[in-house]
Amino acid sequence: MAGGHRLLLENARQVVLVCARGERFLTRDALRSLEVLEGASLVVGTDGFIKAIGPADAIQKQFSEETFEERIDCSGKCILPGLVDAHTHPVWAGERVHEFAMKLAGATYMDIHQAGGGINFTVERTRQASEEELYSSFQQRLGCMMRAGTTLVECKSGYGLNLETELKMLRVIERARQELDIGISATYCGAHSVPKGKTASEAADDIIKNHLPRLKELGRNGEIHVDNIDVFCEKGVFDLDSTRRILQSGKDIGLQINFHGDELHPMKAAELGVELGAQAISHLEEVSDEGIAAMASARCSAVLLPTTAYMLR
Repeated sequence: MAGGHRLLLENARQVVLVCARGERFLTRDALRSLEVLEGASLVVGTDGFIKAIGPADAIQKQFSEETFEERIDCSGKCILPGLVDAHTHPVWAGERVHEFAMKLAGATYMDIHQAGGGINFTVERTRQASEEELYSSFQQRLGCMMRAGTTLVECKSGYGLNLETELKMLRVIERARQELDIGISATYCGAHSVPKGKTASEAADDIIKNHLPRLKELGRNGEIHVDNIDVFCEKGVFDLDSTRRILQSGKDIGLQINFHGDELHPMKAAELGVELGAQAISHLEEVSDEGIAAMASARCSAVLLPTTAYMLR
């Protein structure tokens, strides 16, 4: 019996496949070559998943009795996989362009941070911004990403550092997840920095005792969907012990671990991430050889941020 599908992309000059045999990811020599199909078509089902890719004539024969909501003639065109943006903080208020002059004059990330700039500057402005203001600018940023080919983006909170503002940011992310035509993986990053007036240990206690139980409740009620938990594990921010406590507590309520580690100083964050079953760790400029080996064995992804690293130096 014939069925219906959402989309047929037909007669493309080329279709590029990254993982052509169902692999979750590629490593080592497999990264050196992509599979490129010539004269191919692609079928997308009503659930949004790709149902078939292959030579145009074979796809035409296989789906000859099927109906499609939309057909696109891709003659002379190349179909590429969408881009995955694996580390973004796209919900915020407060431009920090003035800090570039400080960096160019030799100021380090922590110099600016300790002078009240960096994350602290954005936190103040984000706390003051309304939910609608944050959504409007967030929507514009996501629009730019989509036009550049991004189809899935990991969106972190982290410019609230108190429960009220972190939830405001997560509500904005949730609204975009429901309303916009882009895949979103939402990350709670309430431990992006230590808020003024608290020690790292006190901030960790607040997150564990107040933030995470509230997130669990809102998730259970279907009000906010959060996928991951993040901590900035760094000297002068959250040490290894505080990071472990927060990440483990997030894991205990069902969140995946995806955090900042080994960026400015060697913290053994990679080793900690592997110990806790992290899906991914970001930055890693100061990762140890042992940490690299442990992540490779555990299939823990490294998210590299070269432009950030350049500006921090």
